[in-house]
Amino acid sequence: MFSRHKRKAALLFALADVIVTILSFEAAYQVRAHLLPLENVFFILPPVKALLLVATLVIWVGLGVLLRVYERLETGDPLAALNDSLKQVSAGLLLLVAFLFVQKDDISRAFVALFGLFNLVALIAYRVSARSLRGWIRRKFGVEAQFVVVGTGPTAEQIGRALEQNQQYGLKLLGFVEAGEPGTEREIRLGRSYPVWPLGDLSRLLRNHVVDEIIFAVDRDRLPELENLFLQCDEEGVRTRVVVNFFPHVNSEVYLEQFAHFPLLTFSATPHDEIRLLFKRVFDVTLALLAMAMAALPLALVALLVKLTSRGPAIFKQVRCGLNGRTFTFYKLRSMCVDAEARQAELAALNEKDGPVFKMTNDPRLTLLGRYLRRYSIDEWPQLWNVLKGDMSFVGPRPAVPAEVVHYQPWQRRRLRMKPGLTCLWVLEGRDRLDFETWMRLDMAYIDNWSLLLDIKILLRSIPRVLFGRGAN
Repeated sequence: MFSRHKRKAALLFALADVIVTILSFEAAYQVRAHLLPLENVFFILPPVKALLLVATLVIWVGLGVLLRVYERLETGDPLAALNDSLKQVSAGLLLLVAFLFVQKDDISRAFVALFGLFNLVALIAYRVSARSLRGWIRRKFGVEAQFVVVGTGPTAEQIGRALEQNQQYGLKLLGFVEAGEPGTEREIRLGRSYPVWPLGDLSRLLRNHVVDEIIFAVDRDRLPELENLFLQCDEEGVRTRVVVNFFPHVNSEVYLEQFAHFPLLTFSATPHDEIRLLFKRVFDVTLALLAMAMAALPLALVALLVKLTSRGPAIFKQVRCGLNGRTFTFYKLRSMCVDAEARQAELAALNEKDGPVFKMTNDPRLTLLGRYLRRYSIDEWPQLWNVLKGDMSFVGPRPAVPAEVVHYQPWQRRRLRMKPGLTCLWVLEGRDRLDFETWMRLDMAYIDNWSLLLDIKILLRSIPRVLFGRGAN
């Protein structure tokens, strides 16, 4: 299935959520107002009701996107639909109650409970029966497309099989065109038999058949020879696609962009969705402001203790590597003696970690207070300022010092392509107990699987580990 079809289906499922949620909201309102006459008369002023409904829709659709509900609905799995509906409604009700608390709106709890119940039942009902809805979406909003594949090699056959598997989306394979010397086989058999036309017949094929799109699945050294064919398709308005699996990219997502009037085929091995990254930044700034407001007084008291219990400044500053290797000033509460960096060379033989990092269980440079600050990550609190400035994020690979980065293997440098963070997957898997390569591979796993929901999960799971000092030396 093409990504544009997936986006269209996800949008339509989100619109269906909006309709179901509006109906559930109004049904709960009418039942509470007219069929459940409790002690107090139930009534919500129209402006308040409109605001509450808009907030509810934003929460419900936002959760659907974060939880990737609309992507999984396309599979038609009833268990996934049931599980997703329970998660979405449960989390939505919690956020809705929090919204009402912030707004200081005294809304009937019976109404909220009824809305949650009605919405859950309605969502499950329509999602479990989504098979027929998907068919209706394809019929009403889909456009049938007939394809010709240029090429007869293994890649062309794989494309043909993929088109067969997506026939329910209106994708129909007409046949193949021999891009090289004419072969002896005049058909290719997949799920059924398809004709193989010689390259010279393509013009006649375009005149005598409805061809919506042509997919070129040929070796890259054959592409220049097909230039006239590309121009002909362009003149006739036939959409063309080129399979680019001949580029040796393992981790990258491939997409096409346009800069000025130049088309650019782009390979990105790190998250590149600017909208989702913007949401990540908004989340970081909001949470950093809240955390700084809460931690201001405790941070000032701990900084005073650091200053009183050992010689040197309370705040330790160090140059670290940020996004794509940019350097920035990194802040921590000082947990070591003032000459700690100068003394590291004499302790090199006691390093307990492989790779370029330095770690010791009982580092003699730590102050007495510093041991507790490190264990419970209190020394990291000043990095909230780094998050607010944009040097760091709440979740991301930990920022490395430049002296470590110069020793990275090429595959390890990819961790620099994501903004560094306060916590990441390695915190959940053992913190300081991990070896260097495992640490690096966990950072790669985070980059490859990044989503806003993953950030929230890592944050929530990191909190108890940090509070109880699990895995820290």
